[in-house]
Amino acid sequence: MILLKSERDLELMRPACMLAGRVLEDIAGFVKPGLTTREVDEFAAERIKSYGAKSAFLGYRKYPCQTCLSVNDEVVHGLAGGRELRFGDIVSVDVGVVYHGFVGDTARTVAVGGCGVEAQRLMDVTERSLYEGIAAALPGNRVTDISRAVQRYVEGNGFNVVREFVGHGVGRSMHEEPQVPNFVDGKKSPNLRPGMTIAIEPMVNAGLPGVKILNDGWTVVTQDGSLSAHFEHTVLVTEGEPEILTWPAKKPSKLKAG
Repeated sequence: MILLKSERDLELMRPACMLAGRVLEDIAGFVKPGLTTREVDEFAAERIKSYGAKSAFLGYRKYPCQTCLSVNDEVVHGLAGGRELRFGDIVSVDVGVVYHGFVGDTARTVAVGGCGVEAQRLMDVTERSLYEGIAAALPGNRVTDISRAVQRYVEGNGFNVVREFVGHGVGRSMHEEPQVPNFVDGKKSPNLRPGMTIAIEPMVNAGLPGVKILNDGWTVVTQDGSLSAHFEHTVLVTEGEPEILTWPAKKPSKLKAG
């Protein structure tokens, strides 16, 4: 069942989403060569706590980290640990927070100090495909219109979208209906209606679309070892243009429930 958000719901959800965006910005500014992914995750934990929130990921289905940190050929759900980030790496930072009972979910891929031309192009195309998808999140459209917009842009630029993992509804729970694929699967999809809040999140591989899960049970990597990038926003379907909820607030002091 798709849960439409009331105005009161949105008064509570908007601050959660803005906070998630703020934490993501903080982490992106912190990442640098020489840090371990564990140190990045510990920094994220401190920032989330400082804003009076908690991680939506820690403990979810026994997930052991505050954030998902996926490096180079890691697509999503990368575990924090002793891996040292090196100049030229790209790392997907996925943040989910719970604040006043609602979840904000957002992600971006950042270069560690700098990166090669192809890695930068992969990140640019993936980020642009996110906004292509968001632009299609209009009332009267279907979820498939979002999927088609993402897939068309990604494949038109020579990359491939991951099939095994998709976007999703989000609200009081981290995963709600509907699923939001980044590709057209041929199935009839739900209509987009005002009050729907969805996480649109292209996961894009530089090589083939296939992925596999490592022995840790969490980390998803590309089958062919190619680079992968991931961008995500939580978006509200309105009567008109879509509203991106996970833009970071300019000042943490504004992050208060209505």
